[in-house]
Amino acid sequence: MDRSKIVAVVTGVISIALAIAYLIVVQIIDFRGEMLPAPIVETITIGLNI
Repeated sequence: MDRSKIVAVVTGVISIALAIAYLIVVQIIDFRGEMLPAPIVETITIGLNI
């Protein structure tokens, strides 16, 4: 096998591994639940007390 083919296979494997790792991380973050918005009232009152 040529050196260029080996490099292509290795980079392809790394790319697929990164893609799978990304999907796993996204699933873990999504599994944690809904994102709650920041409390608007508290941020306004903190800003006014400065």
